[in-house]
Parts: sequence; C-alpha cells; structure tokens
Amino acid sequence: MMKYVSTRNKARLVSAAEAIAEGISPEGGLYIPTEIPVIAAADIDVLSKASYAECAAKVLSLFLPDFGQDELLTFAEKAYGGGKFDAAAVAPLVSLDDSTHVLELWHGPTAAFKDMALQMLPHLLTASLQKTGEEREVCILVATSGDTGKAALEGFCDVEGTRIVVFYPKDGVSRVQQLQMTTQKGQNVSVCAVEGNFDDCQTGVKKIFADTDFAAQLTSNKKMLSSANSINWGRLVPQVVYYISAYCNLVSTGRIQNGDPINVCVPTGNFGNILSGLFAKKMGLPIGKFLCASNVNNVLSDFIKTGVYDRNRDFKTTISPSMDILISSNVERLLYLLSDGDTDFVAACMNELASTGKYTLPPAYLATLQELFYGSFADDSVTKSTIAAAYDKYSYLSDTHTAVAFDTLETYRKETGDKTPTVILSTASPYKFADSVLSALGGNAEGLSALAELSERTSTTCPKPLCGLDKAEERFSGFVPKGEMRSFVEAFLG
Repeated sequence: MMKYVSTRNKARLVSAAEAIAEGISPEGGLYIPTEIPVIAAADIDVLSKASYAECAAKVLSLFLPDFGQDELLTFAEKAYGGGKFDAAAVAPLVSLDDSTHVLELWHGPTAAFKDMALQMLPHLLTASLQKTGEEREVCILVATSGDTGKAALEGFCDVEGTRIVVFYPKDGVSRVQQLQMTTQKGQNVSVCAVEGNFDDCQTGVKKIFADTDFAAQLTSNKKMLSSANSINWGRLVPQVVYYISAYCNLVSTGRIQNGDPINVCVPTGNFGNILSGLFAKKMGLPIGKFLCASNVNNVLSDFIKTGVYDRNRDFKTTISPSMDILISSNVERLLYLLSDGDTDFVAACMNELASTGKYTLPPAYLATLQELFYGSFADDSVTKSTIAAAYDKYSYLSDTHTAVAFDTLETYRKETGDKTPTVILSTASPYKFADSVLSALGGNAEGLSALAELSERTSTTCPKPLCGLDKAEERFSGFVPKGEMRSFVEAFLG
C-alpha cells in the first residue's frame, strides 16, 4: 500500500490518513507519496464523460488507498454539489481562442480557487482522524495571504471535533478578503491579523507546529494541531483533480485529441497550485511546460532562471496580494522530486534557507527544473494594462492574479514561439479585487463600492458570496505582533 514520507526524513513513513491528520511531519518536513500512480489515456476517455465529483473520486482514490472510491465519491458530492458552486461544471473551462483556455477555479462559496480543495479537506481530515483512532479535538492553524483563510473558515465552520484559527497579514489583503474573514460565522472559528507580512504569518504557524512543549500541553488537554494550508497533503491532492478535469474537457469538446500535449500557466505564490499540476504530469497527463507567473515578489521566477532560491530581498505589497510571498512552502516538495527523494538534501536546503535566507541547486537539478518550468513576473502597472488588454481583446474580465498569468503566457510565446494549447488557471473572481480591476478599466471607485461599479461597467454579475459584505457583522477586528501568535492560539483554545 502506498505510503507517505517526510521530505526531511526518509525514515518517517506514514499512511495517507496519518499524513492528512498530522498535516506536517514532526521535524518540519512535508509529506509526499512514495510512488506516483498512473493515469492512462483510457482513463482520460472515461473521465471525459464523468462529472467533476466522479473525476475527483477516481483521482483521489489513486493517491489515498486508505479510502474507498465510494467513500470518496460521497465526500466529493458533498464538497462540490448542493449548490455550493455557481457553475454546473464546478471548474468551467473558457476557450478564448484555439490555443488559449482559461480554467475558472473561483465558482465556489468564497470566489477563489482555494474552495476546490478546502471544500474537500474537512471530509478527508475528519475521516482520517477516525481511521487513525484519534480522539483529540483538532485545531486547524492557517496562515493566509488572502484566500486560503476564508476558504478554510468556510470549509471547517462548525465541523464537529474541530476548531480553526486563521492568521492574515495586517494591511496585506484586500478589503473584500479581509471582510470575508472577519465576518465569518461559526462557533469554532477565530481570525486574527498579524503585524507583519504573509511570510511572518506562515513562519509563525510553522513555529507553533514545531513547538514540542506546546504539543505536549495540547495533548494533556486532549487537543492537537493540524493544517489547512497546502503544506497538508489533504489540501494539495484535490488540486490535482482540476488539471485532469481541464484536460478531459479539452478532449470532450474536440479542442485537442487525447494524448496531445498542453501547457499550463499558473499565477503562483506558495507553489502548491502549480505543484499539483506537476503531480498530474507525473501521473501521465501530457503537460509540456509549466509557466510560473509571479508578481514583483519574484523569488520563484528568479529561482527558475538561476537555480538560486533567495528570499533576501524587499517584501513588496502589490495588487495581487495572494502572491505576496517570499517563502514558498511547496518548493520543498519540488526539491524532493528534483532530487529523487534525497531527504538529506531537502533538509539541508531548508536549514540553509532558515539560517541564510538562500540555497542553490546543483546544475543537474537546475537543468531538470528549467526543462519543466518557465518563470516570468509582472508589476502592478503591467498587471493593470493586461486586465484592460484581455477585456478589450476577448471581452474576458480577469482578476489581478489571473492577469499576471496572461502576461506570463504572452511573454513566453514571444520568447519561444511555442504555440502549444495552454490552460491559464484563473484563481479568483475579479470582484475579489474589484477596485484594482475597475481602476484598470478606467473606473475610480474603491473598496466595496467598486463592486457595483464594476458590475455596471462590464455587465457582469458580482458573485453572491461577495454581495452584502458591507452589511455583515465584523466579528474579528484584533491583531497581534508576530511573536504573540502562540499566545493567541492558547487563549482561543482555553
């Protein structure tokens, strides 16, 4: 049966259920499968006729042998059905021309791509706790750059046996994102801003996980920690599904033939979204190139070009805040794959990153990285002009993150002449960043008032989850210094 190994300790082998329940390995490593299942061309033919929930159950069953496919189908129907998504396809694919297609991943309850995984994770996590005989109450700790927080809050709201704390960077998310979190209903939820940036939030959460004294204290009170960030495999693996679903859609609509290659272009922050696509490729999905789109916090595009991961640079706040990240956690799993499972190498890189802020790939690993990935970035000015250009050319309205991907695709095509059909992952509704999108189109309303003006100007509809935020009760308005995150969790858990 497939096992999961820590990226930093090859001796740490656990089941899929254990990996999901723990979230992160005790020494700080991330869990990754010891083998990659195969999806064949015949499977694509079958899945091209399946619903999204059926596709999810099939793909997840290949990675999660502790779970039955019927069990997973029940979870998937609960996650993606019941009117939670405003599109029947769940993740619709919009073809702009013969070679440019947009995979819209924001039709769920929080209008961002994180719903694709975080509607499924609560089912996987609670089932994993049962399968492992865990009786402690689980507290989900989340660091968010804007979207994960609300999606996790929505997914775990009032789920029995769980509590959830979300930390977000004070002044580092859009007003819409902030209100989505601070107005969250539920008796088991808490939200707190942190005086710092997303990396400070993420580092703080990881320190809490690594605090053995705190873990012992929690255990004595019949509590434990787990994660809803993409460091948790249960959060990452549902994202593999929509790459396969998108390919199946291209086949079923006759845009490509089964077996034809595609490229994918992904706006990238913490590297989980694009890494999920790499797992799909390793399963056998014919993806050629991964186009990694960054904003001016371009640590990833520099890494792809030079092989040097260097977070020693100024952190910049942008209009694409979900990508305002300098420490991309899931690169750790990429290092494991590049090194063929060399956990000593991964641990050394992570230790070097922690102590010096940088590490360098050996030439052979860099060559493999560049064969798989292409990286580019866009500043706020280019992002806005790209929003306007896409709207003028295609009548397609994109958010500030998807626009970065549009620009990266255009740059890549100009540099290489590669005309391979490409799927752009659209990660959020334009209404989540309405003031910036509206400004790109010549409007000037700000904050929540921009929602109505954007709708009127473009004759598009604001997603229901974002309507009425100005009338919702704001329950969580507090903030803490980055050094007091553990104290906040302790107070919340009593």
